[in-house]
Amino acid sequence: MILKPILCPTCGTTAIIKAGITGNGKQRYKCTNNDCTTITFILDYTYIGRLLEIKEKVVEMALNGSGIRDTARVLKISTSTVISELKKTASTIEIVDIIGNRKTGVTTSAMNFFRDFS
Repeated sequence: MILKPILCPTCGTTAIIKAGITGNGKQRYKCTNNDCTTITFILDYTYIGRLLEIKEKVVEMALNGSGIRDTARVLKISTSTVISELKKTASTIEIVDIIGNRKTGVTTSAMNFFRDFS
């Protein structure tokens, strides 16, 4: 029998405890690290829109000019998931101009793109 250590997806620690079962019968885990921002997590989500990799791809595709429906179709997730993820990340986008100056927040071009979502 091989035991696989469970790591927190946010802080990477192995200080994990079981925290109940979801409605789908999947095991929920809790990180016991006090500095970690993750409350609970599941190792294998039923809906792939909950995965961190998919959320990062949503933002990346939006910044590359893909539309909401196009992003949802390519990633096989709901348009509502795409919109909610764009709403969450609209205020935290950091844009670097050609010279290399960092501008925190949403610039004019990004504001036009995200104005319907916030």
